[in-house]
Amino acid sequence: MTCSEIHIWGDSLARGVLYDEQKGRYAISRERCANRLETELKCKVVNHSNMGATVMDGLNWFETFQPVDGALCAVEFGGNDCDLDWKTVAEHPEEPIQARVDLKDYAAGLAMFVAQIRARSMRPILVTPLPLDAKRYFAWVTRGLSAKNVLTALGDVEHIYRWQERYANTMQDVARETHCELLNLRDVFLARKDYTSLMCVDGIHPNNEGHRVLAEAALDAARKNSFEPIEQTALEAQSAHLTAIPSAAKVG
Repeated sequence: MTCSEIHIWGDSLARGVLYDEQKGRYAISRERCANRLETELKCKVVNHSNMGATVMDGLNWFETFQPVDGALCAVEFGGNDCDLDWKTVAEHPEEPIQARVDLKDYAAGLAMFVAQIRARSMRPILVTPLPLDAKRYFAWVTRGLSAKNVLTALGDVEHIYRWQERYANTMQDVARETHCELLNLRDVFLARKDYTSLMCVDGIHPNNEGHRVLAEAALDAARKNSFEPIEQTALEAQSAHLTAIPSAAKVG
């Protein structure tokens, strides 16, 4: 893989966040992918990611970004987009659950991101959200809330996994529809015998070993130059979804 710079837009996964149980707070992993890419590829890496961010946040930040011709722009969102207002769910378990970003708006936001990156003469790549550990995550988000009510709203604990998986599947759909490169880090975890051993106590963030596995996968893909787009014409790549979604204000 050759590029002038790498710019990363995402949430806490891309930021390299983990939960430090000894300190009882979130921290940055020493194994995070951005650091490894910069060190081993000898390429400038700028990480624009933030904990709690959705694809809509990323689009807003991208509006003021000064483009770097030929740069690779990695887009990793989904974990917060699909998240729920757990306090509201616990207090109103009879009401339909609603994600922070609706699935259709999430898809539209990703497509717009791809289009905007291309419009600025840069190279997009979508990065899938990781699978979560439903049991750990359920226990984490229901602290101080009525777990019984949340379970009533969900139907079963594993519904959390299925709900989040739809967002990962949607990202893969968008990658195909926009002829965009895809780095499927979700599959890297699912291919492991026990991917939950790579997760923190909160059930959603990778631990240090998890971040190491992700970094190795990204480096391996880069070294093998395996970030290859689906066959397309240049015109298709540049025009995909540019007119379908004219502005971020019309998403959502």
